[in-house]
Amino acid sequence: MDGKTLARIGAIVFVAVAITATVLELTREPEPQSGIVSAPASAGSSKDGPARRELRRCQELGEAATRDANCLAAWSENRQRFLGTEPERQ
Repeated sequence: MDGKTLARIGAIVFVAVAITATVLELTREPEPQSGIVSAPASAGSSKDGPARRELRRCQELGEAATRDANCLAAWSENRQRFLGTEPERQ
């Protein structure tokens, strides 16, 4: 056998394997989802404090919260509590 024929046989075998793998993948049954489902926390949770409720309200406002003075104050307080920084003096 010469090199040209061997290359053609190799190409045919490669294509056949690729087609077989594709058919097997397409006919596989989808795996069932795991039982773990992530759900958002309820908005009225009893263990939420007033600061948490205010942050949730601001989250629901969306872009309008950037113009709400109460939201700006709540974010500032939350940032200070989280980062442990002093408030900025203006």
